[in-house]
Amino acid sequence: MTKFTPRALPVLIGSLPLQEHAAATELIMAHTPEIPLWPQLPVFRDEGMLRQFLPGLPGISETEGKLVINTEKDGFEAEILAFYEEYLAVAESGADLADSRFTLSRKEAKGFFTFLEMANRKKESLVALKGQITGPITFCTGLVDQQGRAIFYNDQLRDAAVKLLALKARWQTRRMREITETVLLFFDEPALAGLGSSAFITITADEIIACLAETFDAVRAEGGLVGVHVCANTEWPVIFDAGIDILSYDAYSFFDRLILYPEHLRGFLERGGILATGIVPTDEERIDMESVDSLVARWDLQTTQLEQLGFSRDRIIAQTLITPSCGTGSISPNHARKVLEMTRDVSAAIRSRQ
Repeated sequence: MTKFTPRALPVLIGSLPLQEHAAATELIMAHTPEIPLWPQLPVFRDEGMLRQFLPGLPGISETEGKLVINTEKDGFEAEILAFYEEYLAVAESGADLADSRFTLSRKEAKGFFTFLEMANRKKESLVALKGQITGPITFCTGLVDQQGRAIFYNDQLRDAAVKLLALKARWQTRRMREITETVLLFFDEPALAGLGSSAFITITADEIIACLAETFDAVRAEGGLVGVHVCANTEWPVIFDAGIDILSYDAYSFFDRLILYPEHLRGFLERGGILATGIVPTDEERIDMESVDSLVARWDLQTTQLEQLGFSRDRIIAQTLITPSCGTGSISPNHARKVLEMTRDVSAAIRSRQ
């Protein structure tokens, strides 16, 4: 699947509770210098999960602070036609991706540009770079039309949204690969925690896999590795069947649910898949309860169960990243700093045994 062998290096999940992008990037570089990522700061309105990647989609309207995709607004048909014309020009006719609507700007992603500048200065020490984008399921079930219906249920809007995300992910990957060969692009999919519930009863596994596959293909076209981050329990076979390179999950709280699918896990690891193991909790009460030693002990117990699938501990470590269970954007800066420190130190403790 991939020649990338992380060997329990630390990596983070995007959001931080800070107000300055340069300071956030410096903090990331200090704690995860081998595989840094770009910071998302939700204190800024434009850096929310939907807003950050929304520009470029036809039909955007906002009333009293609420975003909708209004298919009845004047000019919508012209907007959707222009969208597909530009998409086809980029995807099939060789038009310049960098000069299209399928990029990020400093307005909604200042952290990305700050990160690129700093990473370029530190390129000699890099193992990889990590980017992230809201996944198509979360995006399309979180955005609604003028009637309050999720755009996932409108075939045209869903298709446009998936194509928008796919090319924005492709652009991210291309920009990062200008600095280092190995790029990890994670699709953040908190909505997939709803799989199997009444909220998702009309959404099929095939529809989910098709949306993910289109975005994955765009990243792989630029030589990137694709991951999915789910910070709760989900129908894990659907994620594996989507053909991920990296599974990013909350190992602190949900490893016991993941291990219920041993055949899927075994097949994933046999193909060279990477577990981005979220062993460091990100809720404040649990952060205060835990230490590096207690988290390493928890990781040891989980790894013993993975060994029972037929893999050596060394191979499991080779195919593991150590991460927080989720982003830290909603906790205090002091707790966020502690999460970063514990992620770094748990990783160091595991790697010191090699």
